[in-house]
Amino acid sequence: MEHRHLIAILRGITPSETIGVCEALIDAGITMIEVPLNSPDAFISIAMASNALGEAATIGAGTVLSKKQVWAVSEAGGTFVVSPDTNKQVIEETIRLHMLSFPGVFTPSDAFRAIKAGATGLKFFPAEVLGPKGIKAMKAVLPPDLPLYAVGGANPDNFTEYFAAGCAGFGLGSYIYKPGMTADQVAERAAAAVAAYDAGYPA
Repeated sequence: MEHRHLIAILRGITPSETIGVCEALIDAGITMIEVPLNSPDAFISIAMASNALGEAATIGAGTVLSKKQVWAVSEAGGTFVVSPDTNKQVIEETIRLHMLSFPGVFTPSDAFRAIKAGATGLKFFPAEVLGPKGIKAMKAVLPPDLPLYAVGGANPDNFTEYFAAGCAGFGLGSYIYKPGMTADQVAERAAAAVAAYDAGYPA
């Protein structure tokens, strides 16, 4: 399945909202969907989305902090893991279970620790603190084919700056979803994100 490098982060979503919001995202063109584990009944939401929409989207988990949580994500049908840090055990276990691993990094040391553990891609977080200049400086020493994601402050207004710094994509949190938002509101924001991504993505 081909995906835009856009990950919708649904922090705080509940199982009753999950399918409607995920369908809105998929219809808009965002097919990588993350349910952070500090959301209510996160594993239920992951399982529901994976069972109902797994052929149309890739469903994964965020804020994954332990091997035990990695196993639970896999059992729920998740196919990727996003973590806020470079926990070697989390990365290695994610890869061992044939899921994609996107650990959070902030420094070159973090980045190379994650790469050595087998990370699929790197989540630069918080991107708004690093800024495009910080990411660009680190990109120069990283493997050129490794996808980099700006997370934390990325939105359609600054996609082009992060693309120019070498990012392949973005994790969209509070921009794309906050608790209480309707599926229609999510759809509107997702459409704007997809349009900005498609307009700026390097050929």
